[in-house]
Amino acid sequence: MSAAPSFRKGLAAVAGAAVLAGCATGPTANPKDPLEPFNREVSKINEDFDKGVLRPVAQVYADYMPTPVQRAVENFFSNVSDVYSAANNLLQGKPTRAAEDTMRVAMNTVLGIGGLIDIATPAGLPKYKEDFGQTLGVWGVPPGPYLVLPLFGPSTVRDTGGMLVDRSFDPSAYFYPVSLRNSLTGVRIVAGRAQLLGASNLLEQAALDKYSFLRDSYLQRRQYLVYDGNPPDGDEDADSAPETPAARPEAPAGTEGEKPTTPATPATPATPATPATPATPATPATPATPATPATPATPATPATPATPAQPAAPAPATPPADASAPAATPAQPAQTPSGDLQPESQSLPIPPMDPMQRIVPGVRIR
Repeated sequence: MSAAPSFRKGLAAVAGAAVLAGCATGPTANPKDPLEPFNREVSKINEDFDKGVLRPVAQVYADYMPTPVQRAVENFFSNVSDVYSAANNLLQGKPTRAAEDTMRVAMNTVLGIGGLIDIATPAGLPKYKEDFGQTLGVWGVPPGPYLVLPLFGPSTVRDTGGMLVDRSFDPSAYFYPVSLRNSLTGVRIVAGRAQLLGASNLLEQAALDKYSFLRDSYLQRRQYLVYDGNPPDGDEDADSAPETPAARPEAPAGTEGEKPTTPATPATPATPATPATPATPATPATPATPATPATPATPATPATPATPAQPAAPAPATPPADASAPAATPAQPAQTPSGDLQPESQSLPIPPMDPMQRIVPGVRIR
């Protein structure tokens, strides 16, 4: 079975969506989502199908399928997506990325057992996710109205056409027999939904409009991917849309070919300049006070010469005592007129009564 019939059906669906894009939905509608009533209905159908069929199957797959098997399935379809990612990188004028994607496919297919093992990423080859919708965006094609596809979810008119082209480059679209191809498609959808279980749980817990949140998130992410992570400040539609000339007033009858002359605005008279304030004369500097002369140092007082020591007076020689002379009687303490004895320290020497004793002391005359 060829992929041409499905490709033609896809083009018909894109054409129908483009026709519906011209339908007005009211003045309060989002300009990027003119088909909001239709998209909300399709979104409800997708949510019902997800809750009743797809999500339970994905939950069983995530709970009971061994993790190595899940990783192998993920690597296999990631290797398949590298084929059309390489083609789109080449169409976008990125030969280096195209060569890296080609090397990833060759390495993972040959050394990774048909892509079941990712060997290219640990080897240093980055993973790029390019599709034909991004290629159209790089070429300047506007995204068109936001569109919700049955079973596929959020998209735009441009991305829907790009998805059909990517399908024609997908090697899994040419697997035979048809039962194998359909089985691989089913496994791919279930595995992809299993990877989003955590995100869907978080989205349901948030108190917000799920439809508006998914729409804005999808449009921002697609713009981010088109510009390789460096989107412009303005909207993508404003950048890609041609410039519209400014509206001009209608010319009066009979002057269609003439350009209306706009009267010149009279120039505002210049404000006279304020005279400059004369500068204040500088105050003369105060003369410095002369320094006080230093007081001369007082000369040191000369040291007083030491007084020479007086020679000691020679002691008088004591005459030798006469051995025959009797021993001197100790002096008796003198008595005061009152009859009291005078202390020895206060007694006065009593002169000898004999005149001869005055001449020769110690000699008694009988």
